[in-house]
Amino acid sequence: MTHHTQLLTTIAIVPYALSAVLYGSMWFVSSKWLRLFAPLALGTGMAINIFQMAQRWSMVGQPPFKTLYESLVLLAACTAIVYFMVEFIYRARVLGLFSALGCMGVMIFAWSRSDKGVVNLPAALQSAWFIPHVLVYFFGYAALMVAFGAALAYLFKPKPIQTGRPDLIRGGIVDLEQSLDGAVRFGFAMLTVGLLFGAFWAREAWGDYWVWDPKETWSLVSWLVFGIYLHLYYLGGWRGRRLAFVVIVGFIAVAFTYLGMNFLPTAAQSAHVYQ
Repeated sequence: MTHHTQLLTTIAIVPYALSAVLYGSMWFVSSKWLRLFAPLALGTGMAINIFQMAQRWSMVGQPPFKTLYESLVLLAACTAIVYFMVEFIYRARVLGLFSALGCMGVMIFAWSRSDKGVVNLPAALQSAWFIPHVLVYFFGYAALMVAFGAALAYLFKPKPIQTGRPDLIRGGIVDLEQSLDGAVRFGFAMLTVGLLFGAFWAREAWGDYWVWDPKETWSLVSWLVFGIYLHLYYLGGWRGRRLAFVVIVGFIAVAFTYLGMNFLPTAAQSAHVYQ
């Protein structure tokens, strides 16, 4: 099974890399073929990830979200789905390059992992809250990864860009600030729901809504950073590069929450740390 898993992971990297090339080319060339094949390539990578998860779930009889490898496959699929939502809502393809690169990078990391084998869920994770809690969080992570890409691009191109390219973005004007704000709002909503689901789950499993698990604490830190972003944007009137830096700091907090728990001295006390 491990060899088969590695093969599918390798195959998934290819369409994501191709979609990055095609979406990047759209910045320089207007072509109906690029408009067709760029999302098709990204969707192919997403379909492979979904197939990987469905096959693994069917074979082992449990949600494939336990190991870091499994979570990376989920993150790549969620990132592609969130990007397609952005493209549909805003009629914008300007973030396709960053999203495809994010998916490709995640899958390359997954390819390098050694934890591709099946790990049985411990009793604490065998709960009806497990699937919705994980899914909403990873959609939140995916949205904030898209926002992170937009924030990096915004630092270099802070002003709306007149492209004359309605095939690239509706109206032919690229406003990266608007795109990153939409992704942040969706991501923050998902983090909020994830925190609430986690609290109800903790109440059911341990008798308390909050047990100060290290990952719980860092999840709260990440949520607060993006809460500060929304406060500064909508109440403080902040705009421009300083808000982009807040998004970058917030995404770093999210990345540490996801991947950095093993570096904490309290990691052994956490039920959330990937082994």
